[in-house]
Amino acid sequence: MNFSAANRALRRSLVVAATTATAMLIPLPAAADLVDTVSRIKPSVVAVGTFQRTRAPAFKFLGTGFAVGDGMMIATNAHVVPDALADDQMETLAVAVPGERQATIRKVSKLAVDKNHDLAVLRLEGGPPLPSLSIDESSGSVREGQSIALTGFPIGSVLGLSPVTHRGIVAAITPIGIPQLRAQHLNQALIRRLSNDPFRIYQLDATTYPGNSGSPVFDSETGRLIGVINMVFVKSTKENILSDPSGISYAIPVEYLKALLKGLE
Repeated sequence: MNFSAANRALRRSLVVAATTATAMLIPLPAAADLVDTVSRIKPSVVAVGTFQRTRAPAFKFLGTGFAVGDGMMIATNAHVVPDALADDQMETLAVAVPGERQATIRKVSKLAVDKNHDLAVLRLEGGPPLPSLSIDESSGSVREGQSIALTGFPIGSVLGLSPVTHRGIVAAITPIGIPQLRAQHLNQALIRRLSNDPFRIYQLDATTYPGNSGSPVFDSETGRLIGVINMVFVKSTKENILSDPSGISYAIPVEYLKALLKGLE
């Protein structure tokens, strides 16, 4: 190799080295922020169900919930909370708080229910408060394409009571019910939605399962709560003409949870 060729090779090496050094200074993508966000979210997420000491298993999983307000309140879907309990068999409403080795069962009571938006707030009885999730005060700023994540218990206790996080985007902001062209496509749920309060919901490009009902949906970078996953209430209205579930996920905007909590102040 002559002197000129060696010079060119050296210059190329210096360019590569400079490019690599510059790349190392570029901020990490949002995925790196999500790592920290998830660690803050998980301590607030609980499994909602019922507890009966003589039953096997004693804790019956029904859905996901999360701490809000003073940390003694648990938000979830209204359809997750049973209308009645087997009092004669000493069945109680309870949440399972995940721990390093096993979950801690804590008794809760029903505090408020908003069936129109399928939301409920439970009250922890005794014990210390849980870390409370921060509600997005500017929920009207949620935009289509926004990066989100959700944490809950997909498929319930089958996979163990360890919170699982999925990520995605807000795919669309749409009405919960859409008028149908044919009468046979109408059902009672859709008629109620269209006549009472046809509010808008978040359609998500994110993986969810039945156990995720009640899971918090949050901004993947800030951790601010923007909605509550709903797997039953919305689908019965939105997808009523489909013979098979679409697999699309939905969330109730957090503004309705804020209104429910405000009524408890």
